[in-house]
Amino acid sequence: MTVIDAPADTGSAPHPETSARLRRGRNLRSARKVALGALGVVGFLTTWQLASTLGWVNPEQLPSATDTFGQLGLEMSDLEFWRNVGRTMTAWAIGLAIATVAGTALGAIVGMVPFLRRATHTVVEFLRPIPSVALIPLAILTYGLQIQAALIIIVYAAFWQIFVQVLYGVADIDTVARDTARSFGLPRASRIRNLVLPTALPYLMTGLRLAAAVALILAITAEMTIGNPGLGRELAVAAGIGNYTTVYAIVVVTGVLGLIINLVFRAIERRTLSWHQSVRGDDVL
Repeated sequence: MTVIDAPADTGSAPHPETSARLRRGRNLRSARKVALGALGVVGFLTTWQLASTLGWVNPEQLPSATDTFGQLGLEMSDLEFWRNVGRTMTAWAIGLAIATVAGTALGAIVGMVPFLRRATHTVVEFLRPIPSVALIPLAILTYGLQIQAALIIIVYAAFWQIFVQVLYGVADIDTVARDTARSFGLPRASRIRNLVLPTALPYLMTGLRLAAAVALILAITAEMTIGNPGLGRELAVAAGIGNYTTVYAIVVVTGVLGLIINLVFRAIERRTLSWHQSVRGDDVL
C-alpha cells in the first residue's frame, strides 16, 4: 500500500532551524549597529581631542575631550549637580504628561468630528508655527521665576507634536471599515477601542517620541532664559563667566539625557506596536 504524505500545514509555526537563522540574523544586525555606533563615538571623540590639542580651533573656546570629561567627573561628584538634573527632568516629565493628555484628548475629539476639523484648521495652522520661546515674556510676567513659567513653554511646544499626529491618525481611519462598523451597529465605545485606537496608536507613539525630545529641549531653554534652577541655568551661568569646560560638560550631559529619552521611547514604541507592520517588518528584514 502506497502511503501519501500529507501536505505541510502552511499555518504552522516556522521550522526551528528557520527561527534560529532569523534570531542569528537579528542578533548580527544588532551587534553591527552597536559596533558602528561605538566606532562613530570613538571617531567623534578622537576628532574632538585632536581639534583642541593640535590647535585646529582655539582651545579656550573648545576644551579638549579629556578636560571636558574630567570636569564632568567633578560635576557628577557634586550633589547639587544631581539636584539640577532632577529639577530639569521634573519639569520635562510634568510638561510632557500635560501635553500628552491634552494633545491626545483634543486631537481625538477634533479628528473624529469633521466639522471641528474644518473649523479649527486655520487656527491650528496659525498657532502651530509660533515658536515657544516667543511665549517666554508672557510666562515670566504671569508666573515669574517659577516652574510654572517653564511648563508653559514646554507644554506649548510638546502639545503640537502630539495633537497633530493624533489628528492625522484619527483622520486616517479607513472609511470602509468605519461605515461597516456603523452598519453593524457597533457602539461608539467599541468603535473607538477596535477601530480608532489601532489606527491612531502608531501616530500617537510617533508624536510622543517627538514630543519627549522637544520637551527636553524646551526645559533646558526655559531654564537658560527664565532662570529656573536646573541644568539650563547652570549652563547659562558657566557661559556668562567664561567657564567653557563646564559649558561643554553640561552640554554632554544634556546630549546623554536626550539619547536615553530617545532610546526609552523607541523601546516603548516597539513594544506597544509589536503587532503593527512597521515594527514586524523591521524584525524580518
